[in-house]
Amino acid sequence: MKIESAQFELSAGLGSQLPPSVLPEVAVSGRSNVGKSSLINRLLNRKSLARTSATPGKTITVNFYRLDTMRLVDLPGYGYAKLSHSEKQRFSQAIGQYLGDDRDLRLVLQLIDMRHKPTADDRQMLQFLSENEVPFMVVLTKADKLNRTERETQLRMFEQEFSEYEGLYWLPFSSQNGEGVEKLREILSEVTEE
Repeated sequence: MKIESAQFELSAGLGSQLPPSVLPEVAVSGRSNVGKSSLINRLLNRKSLARTSATPGKTITVNFYRLDTMRLVDLPGYGYAKLSHSEKQRFSQAIGQYLGDDRDLRLVLQLIDMRHKPTADDRQMLQFLSENEVPFMVVLTKADKLNRTERETQLRMFEQEFSEYEGLYWLPFSSQNGEGVEKLREILSEVTEE
């Protein structure tokens, strides 16, 4: 995986706009404002390839980033209450079609803010991925925002929260200090090798 080759490819606001699957893909999923775009920028060693915002609900399209041997796919964040019902329906349909299509989807990075318990929406997404046998791992974002005691408490809580998912791999991650970046790059290289 050559991160230097990364470039924005396209945005799809509707399921009908999704491009054909021509490369192995890794999707990035999570609630609004969990750090999906920041993770993509840090992974690809770019400051603003993926647009970030302090305001939740900014990514409302399925965004494709092309690398030499794979695509990273930024899915719209879920759980943001201020979007209109029609907008929520539209991007729910796009996400559903993306995950339901016959794509070369190698892994979903399911992002959860390490400072908080998984939300009902997070649990629903984990259940969907598990039931549909979509390969996924959990990335615990914003790890740098916890002190050592808080971190240990949260890790114990996540152990209990994820106990029903046998063999689930999860990784603390920080787009600020780089924790987990190299490990995640290794994982992406492994899962997208032909």
